Amino acid sequence: MGRPRQFDPQVAVEQAMQVFWRKGYAATTPQDLVDALGIGKGSLYNAFGSKQALFQQALRRYRDSQAALLIEMLEEPGPVKSRLRKVLRLLTEMDLADPDRRGCMAVNTAAELAGTDEAATELVRRMLDRTEDAFRALIEEGQRSGEIATDRDAHALGSLLVNTVVGLRLMARVAEGPDRLSRVIDAVIDSL
Repeated sequence: MGRPRQFDPQVAVEQAMQVFWRKGYAATTPQDLVDALGIGKGSLYNAFGSKQALFQQALRRYRDSQAALLIEMLEEPGPVKSRLRKVLRLLTEMDLADPDRRGCMAVNTAAELAGTDEAATELVRRMLDRTEDAFRALIEEGQRSGEIATDRDAHALGSLLVNTVVGLRLMARVAEGPDRLSRVIDAVIDSL
């Protein structure tokens, strides 16, 4: 009979997510994970199989937590453009407040692993699709309420907003402050 696990796998995935988010996939060593999780290498591999499998679980955890936050904010009451502006500002404020300037784990993963890790690429693709769908739905709501012109392509605007988020989150990693990011947000919202 094997010994019971000495750690909570969900907590371990959260801790691993923080390491991968800060360092990236390639720069994260098994020793980094062992140190962060407080378990031995044998336990790490027995519980998760491989560094790649643990990374995928960490990326899913990131997706689930970020998607829940985004959808909650988009579903708040109020004018559509105000909600969109609030979401974009909150994302950039969070990124600028992060002392490590980690940005978005999904964007970082796309930049690092797209074309070399199909599983990670597909996870990021689905995350972006889900985000785009949420933006598209909000654009359509704005079209029904008369806040956004009905002759505008809701799918294209959803894509524009996803691209804006990706760019903002990347820019926030090197921005000296919020001014440039705020100008981008205002210009995009005003263009809707």
